[in-house]
Amino acid sequence: MKLSEMNIRDPFILPYGGKYYIYSSPGKYAWNGYDGFYVSVSDNLEEWTEPKKCFEPPVGFWATNNYWAPEVHYYNGRFYLVASFKAVGHMRASQILVSDSPEGPFRCLNCPITPNNWMCLDGTLYIENKKPYLIFSHEWSQVRDGEIWFFELSEDLTEPVSAPKLMFRASEAPWTTPIKKDGFVTDGPFLHKTKHGKLIMTWSSNSNGRYSIGVAFSDNGSITGNWKHCSQTLSDLDGGHSMIFNTFDDKLYLTMHTPNNPNSKERPVLFRIEEIPEEPFLKLIT
Repeated sequence: MKLSEMNIRDPFILPYGGKYYIYSSPGKYAWNGYDGFYVSVSDNLEEWTEPKKCFEPPVGFWATNNYWAPEVHYYNGRFYLVASFKAVGHMRASQILVSDSPEGPFRCLNCPITPNNWMCLDGTLYIENKKPYLIFSHEWSQVRDGEIWFFELSEDLTEPVSAPKLMFRASEAPWTTPIKKDGFVTDGPFLHKTKHGKLIMTWSSNSNGRYSIGVAFSDNGSITGNWKHCSQTLSDLDGGHSMIFNTFDDKLYLTMHTPNNPNSKERPVLFRIEEIPEEPFLKLIT
């Protein structure tokens, strides 16, 4: 398969052991029903294997809908999948899964890890000074002005060891515009440390009617710093939920899905990017 043949949302690419693994939410299941998560493998980022299921919900699993945004991180010798789930009568939440292989099968490491009375999604893992952190969105559908929060995790990633701390609200970025009257979206946070020492976050929201990617940055290079916003979007191609990775020949790429059209037309796309010392700290090359 080629990326243009994949109907998926929220692509996440893990380079590991000479191969690339792409994890995703299948477009046909993203909004209605549930079917687990899938992975495809490539040697060259061009030709990919047919999707293989890497997470099958076990009998009695709490979530029955909205299996969203799986991303896999290699940490302390194991592979950890962070994803969003929902069920009738249960708030959408982020949960962490674990496997000894990048192809799974992944099993539940814990119960949902985000606050149980919050509507949360798009958890991502970041390691700073050997400490793991979970960054996640507090959903606009509950708070209207979507928020990004973080907390420190235990070394085994099974529980928070600090109280959640607010990073920013969506409306603080100068490029965001509301969706559905007064709602500001925060989707898909992903942290990346540039070669110039900037800790940046790519994240997605609405900008003049298009799903777009912006860049936020820490004022001190640490996750605990004050987070500020670049004035312009990085991309306004009606695509988003991006992440950044290095290839094995040390080229930097950003991947996202576009268009933001549920269930039928979403495709993962790749862009070569370059790190630059001034805002927005990234430049799309192709």
